[in-house]
Amino acid sequence: MLPATVNSGGLLDRNAYEMASINSPIVTGAQITLHFSLALPGGDTIDSNFDKKPVSFRLGDGQMLPGFEQVLLGLRAGEELEATLDAKEAFGERNPRNEQVFPLEKFEHLLKDDLVPTQVGSVVSFKDPGGFDLPGVVKAIGESSVSVDFNHPLAGKAILFTARIVSVLPPEEQVVEVKLS
Repeated sequence: MLPATVNSGGLLDRNAYEMASINSPIVTGAQITLHFSLALPGGDTIDSNFDKKPVSFRLGDGQMLPGFEQVLLGLRAGEELEATLDAKEAFGERNPRNEQVFPLEKFEHLLKDDLVPTQVGSVVSFKDPGGFDLPGVVKAIGESSVSVDFNHPLAGKAILFTARIVSVLPPEEQVVEVKLS
């Protein structure tokens, strides 16, 4: 049996696609296309794609934090959302254990770099045991040590999440994009 979005000739059936998109609520596994913005409650915009192409992802695939996914559940194409997520639901609470102090010697080559000197507020990258980059923000530079904060920069902050749902495909629908040159 062919998916609802493909007709018997193997071509995209726009009517079936649009009906699935219009009628389907967002559930785990749904393919969602949306415009969004993230802002601090005071109004400072952190990120937005309202003036760009919308993003697409499958709900539950790990591309979006669970708190943001949770507030999208049940919405349909054409609907809009504005929700304030507390820190725990957004980027998490600040964890004091994520603030580390290192001997100054480990930073001497960075502190002496004339092109990009390391200073308070600089983002430095470390390798974790798995070889992945772990960014941290320099919080203090003392005579014998450097303090680095590995918390997410938005940890501990409430986030205003705004979204406009462009389309929703149910989990059983698949989209195959073919680009013709």
